[in-house]
Amino acid sequence: MSTTSLVKGTALPASAPLPWSGLLALSTAAFTAVLTELLPAGLLPRMAPALGVSEARIGFLVTGYAVASFAAAIPLTALLRGLPRRPVLVGTLLGFALSNAVVALSSSYALTFAARLVAGCAGGTLWAMLAGCAARMVPPERRGRAIAVVLAGITLALSLGVPAGTALAGAVGWRTAFGVLAAVAVLLVGWTHARVPGFPGEAPHARVPLARVALLPGVPAVLSVTLFLLVGHQVMYTYVAPFATHARFGRTGLVLLLFGAATVVGVWITGVLVDRRPRAALLGALGLCAAVMPTLGLAAGVPGVLPVSVALWGLAFGGAPTLIQTALVDVSGPERADVATSLQTTVYNAGIAVGSLTGGVVLSGPGAGALPWTALPLIALALTVVALNRRNAFPSGRHSS
Repeated sequence: MSTTSLVKGTALPASAPLPWSGLLALSTAAFTAVLTELLPAGLLPRMAPALGVSEARIGFLVTGYAVASFAAAIPLTALLRGLPRRPVLVGTLLGFALSNAVVALSSSYALTFAARLVAGCAGGTLWAMLAGCAARMVPPERRGRAIAVVLAGITLALSLGVPAGTALAGAVGWRTAFGVLAAVAVLLVGWTHARVPGFPGEAPHARVPLARVALLPGVPAVLSVTLFLLVGHQVMYTYVAPFATHARFGRTGLVLLLFGAATVVGVWITGVLVDRRPRAALLGALGLCAAVMPTLGLAAGVPGVLPVSVALWGLAFGGAPTLIQTALVDVSGPERADVATSLQTTVYNAGIAVGSLTGGVVLSGPGAGALPWTALPLIALALTVVALNRRNAFPSGRHSS
């Protein structure tokens, strides 16, 4: 069985090896984007005196990036959708390089904040492209695994990159850490240009209006699952430290380490299952996430329950984004995946914001013990949407469209 290359019309046999170099370039781009976004959060005490502001205002450098990414994903993707994919991808990497270089050299908070906005715009554009590029590099039968390889860069950045970047900043200085990130982005430009195929943009006559992409069969269901899962997840994850204190488990660092390590395992398992049993894998992941919440709500104070539950939660959540992203590419088609993913990027960031806000309200009111019970119905809603949308959005097997 073979499929046809979208670049030159050549046959791509389903048994051909994955284009590892190109996929790893995209994965490294994802790794760099996440590290660029989150590194200031671990450097508040070091950056604040150098820029002459409070630690809270350094925290706004993360907020500004997220807001710019949220605001830019849809309009920039729509504006650039007709251009060849590789130059746009290279442009986003140059945006990261420029932003991180400015942060490394700047002594002005205003200039640093402006550079972070540039990075956020680059990030919003990058996230809209990664899954679509990965999907177009392989036959449909291997699409899920390719996307899993690329999105593994996110997991590795969260579990290893941010702690390593913080440690590097402690050893050689925070400015050097951002300088290294800028250099990595420049090196990625060459890697991407050499190994990521030059896919064309959407031809004018083939472009589907944004609103129609959002209403393609299956797309609303996938976006709903994204929103419900992220809100529910973020309700708990944002406030895992006070919840650990509530459960009389004082080692928050260990809890986060267990979650991060488990997500890496979850991504690996997903890579094995995503092209064979995508629906079963997603139902299992969401079901496990849902099952963990009442366990935390009822028995988090029992010795051993919190770390085991958090590990299972990380295992389940680690694979869920890849499964949902693959479903979105399937229902939108690789050619429209950039636009569909820009919608998902916006929904994803909205879910993070709403979940964090909701968790904060719950923490200030009923308290940390109510967090799992707040998250549970939201994750259950995501599970229900998947269960009810077998035909259009979440079929049992992969198709070759």
